[in-house]
This record gives sequence, C-alpha cells and structure tokens, in this order.
Amino acid sequence: MDVAGGSADDSVDDSVDDGGTGGGGGTGGGGVQSVDRAIGILEILSRRGEAGVSELAAEIGVHRSTAFRLLGALESRGLVEQAEDRGKYRLGFGVVRLAGGVAARLDLVQQGRPVCRRLAQELGETVNLAVARSHYAVNLDQVRGPAAVTAHNWVGQLTPLHATSSGKVLLAHLDDRHRARLLAAAGLDAYTPHTITSAAALDAQLGEVRERGYAVTVEEYEIGLNAIAAPVRSYEGEVVAAVSASGPAYRFSGDRLHELAPVLVAGAADIGHRLGHPG
Repeated sequence: MDVAGGSADDSVDDSVDDGGTGGGGGTGGGGVQSVDRAIGILEILSRRGEAGVSELAAEIGVHRSTAFRLLGALESRGLVEQAEDRGKYRLGFGVVRLAGGVAARLDLVQQGRPVCRRLAQELGETVNLAVARSHYAVNLDQVRGPAAVTAHNWVGQLTPLHATSSGKVLLAHLDDRHRARLLAAAGLDAYTPHTITSAAALDAQLGEVRERGYAVTVEEYEIGLNAIAAPVRSYEGEVVAAVSASGPAYRFSGDRLHELAPVLVAGAADIGHRLGHPG
C-alpha cells in the first residue's frame, strides 16, 4: 500500500508542490505546478487506461508521496478511482460529468440541426435553438425556412428571457429561487408596448407555459415579430434548451402560433430523444 512518508528530498518536492495552497492563501507558482501535475495524471490515465503510483510519479517527475497526494485529491472529486488491482488508478466518472458541460452543447447543436431543418421546411419560418446563459437566452443555431422574410442572424446573440419565447420556456422550467435570481439581475425591461413588465403577470404566463408545454410571444421583443418555443430535455429529463420558430405577425398570427404548437413540441421532443431522453 502506498504511504505519504519519504526522504528529505520528498519534503523539498512537497513544499514546492504545495506553494500557494497553504494557510497563506497565495496563488504562487507551486499551486499552479500542482494543478499542472494533476492534469498530467489525468492525461496519462486517459492514454494508458490504468497506471500505478510509481509509474505516474516517474512520468510527471515527482516522488511517489507527491503523486499519491495528487491522486488522493483527484479521487476525492471522483476524477480518478482505484482499479480492482489495488495500487493502480484509472479515470473516474467525475470526468464524464465535467466533459458533459461541453459535450452537451456540442451534441445539442449536432443532434438538433436536422430537426431544425425539418421544422424550418415544415413551418416555413426561421427556427432557432437556444440555451440559457447567465440571465439571457443565447441562440446556438438557426435555420431559415422558405417563407422567412428576414436575413437576420440570431446565432450568438443574447436575448431577454422575459420577452422571448425561448426565454420564457427556459425560465418556466427553473426552480423558483433560481428564476427569481435571474429576473432580479435582468429586470423586466419593456422592448415594445406588448412586453410583459409585471412580475405577477410573467409568473402567471410561465405557469401556462409549463401546463401547455410551449411558450408564445406576440410582438413582445420586436414589433411585427411573433414566436413560439418548446422545451428540449436531456437524457435526465432536465430542460436544457428551447427550440423556437419566429415569423412576421401578419402571417404568424396568435391563432396560427397555437395551431402550429404540436409540430414544434414534437420537434423539441425529437431533439430530446436524440439526446437520450426517453420521453
């Protein structure tokens, strides 16, 4: 079994390795060096699959006691775990959790693109895929339908949560405290005379969004522009995005929005299914 005892050289190496992480609370080069070494361990295990403490210590150029301490820190976070053969380590499932933060967004666009194309063709309008970023909604992808009358590119643009259909979907599926915190930071600014600026009115509408499964906006963000959005769920059932369709008010009227809702809701469910959601 590996232990943290060692020679005088161990003590010198350990003291350097711990620089910036002790009681002084500094951010010296030693702390950065420790982070670099820990990342090195993860990269080695990624390549090899499994490795022992001595192997890892030799490859990153530290004593076994230092490697053992780094492994202990990584293991406490679930980033590495001991293999069945004691003394050997492999990557832990915590790595999957971290990777999911990036992979989920990459997968979302990749899996959502064919559905958005289909929806754009079927509805004839512009279809967007959006996620929450801070107290905004940000569009990750956009497909223009054959009847779209504007060439405006919404990809990468931050839009208000309370005045857009995608934003309302994302807000509606947050817990009360999180939603209140975001709205406190964002405010309820009026973009048109139709924007909802009352917290009570918005809360009531968000309840309707949850109940019927989609959100609509009628000239709330731009005069002459209406939109509808539905939630996209991850494999865990969490709402991770909203897919929306928008068009000119004269063609995409209030009644028309509700008529097309089942098509958009089905499309959102299809994206969710592609992400692993069983529903």
